[in-house]
Amino acid sequence: MDITEAIIRLSETSGASGAEVGAAETALEMLREYCPDAYISKGNVIGIFPAAGENMPFVLLDAHIDQVGMIVTSVTDDGFVKFAGLGGLDERLLPAQPVVIHGKTDIRGVICSVPPHLSGDGDTVPDIASSAIDTGMTKDELEAAVAPGDAVTYDVRCRRLHGSRLTGRALDDRCGVAAILYAVSLLRENAPECGYGVVFSVQEELGERGARLAAYSLKPDIAIAVDVSFGLAPGEKAEKCGILGKGPMIGISPCLSREVSQGLFSAAKSLGIPYQTEVMEGLTSTNADQYSVGGTGAKACTLSIPLRNMHTPVEVIDTADVELTGRLLAEYIRMVKEGD
Repeated sequence: MDITEAIIRLSETSGASGAEVGAAETALEMLREYCPDAYISKGNVIGIFPAAGENMPFVLLDAHIDQVGMIVTSVTDDGFVKFAGLGGLDERLLPAQPVVIHGKTDIRGVICSVPPHLSGDGDTVPDIASSAIDTGMTKDELEAAVAPGDAVTYDVRCRRLHGSRLTGRALDDRCGVAAILYAVSLLRENAPECGYGVVFSVQEELGERGARLAAYSLKPDIAIAVDVSFGLAPGEKAEKCGILGKGPMIGISPCLSREVSQGLFSAAKSLGIPYQTEVMEGLTSTNADQYSVGGTGAKACTLSIPLRNMHTPVEVIDTADVELTGRLLAEYIRMVKEGD
């Protein structure tokens, strides 16, 4: 599996929260290479790999397929599109961004920006409610092609930086999807004894809604949420961040299973995989929070890929971390025994 090409393909497929169909169908096609019976249920992409032995635990690997974006709220009389945010959008970066409105067809536009010559001293970043998208179309043309509720995403490509670095949109959490696909490709070569499943879940950015459904329908014994976390950059606190290229971040939290965290540590050490720790004092704000208490509850943990510029159109990752995450997931699943 070419991890870099997989990440680029996933990143460049649109799937804002609540409108993930395109991204989900792409991920489903990629998953079916390893699990022909994979399917979509209530928006979630699901693949199940039965246990080779009896009475073995069922491990669920989750990465969310949705991305932060925008939603059309109205069209103005002078032909501009008003919108609101989907998920934790970084509103500081909105002015002058190229976007795509996913209406009856994809319509390209740019978010209006007041030139510095016309902005007053001390002006702050415009509130999203005062922002608008310029497509060059008239009101009548827009109303024939765009409707309130249509999704909007940034119009950017995933680009290679130096070495193994990538930048682009939706790397949160399409790089997690790629890491799981890589793990599944490794497990195909040497199948584990335990059963395991894959969920590429919807609406994580809106409150982990897809994971909540998966927790109740699939009832895993162990669940690992593969997501991103803060990658160290200038101006950030080192103790709250991971370092790009230094491996996945294994979660430790009072709401997570210490047993699974320790299992991931052991798996990393057994293969000599570099890793980092991510200590959280409460909830993780990832899908692991849903799996730990959903249904009958699962032993849940997080495995995070360091990422810079979160929730922006220029997120940055190191593909080496994605590969290491996939290797660690595969090794951990191979180590799961009866009674775990």
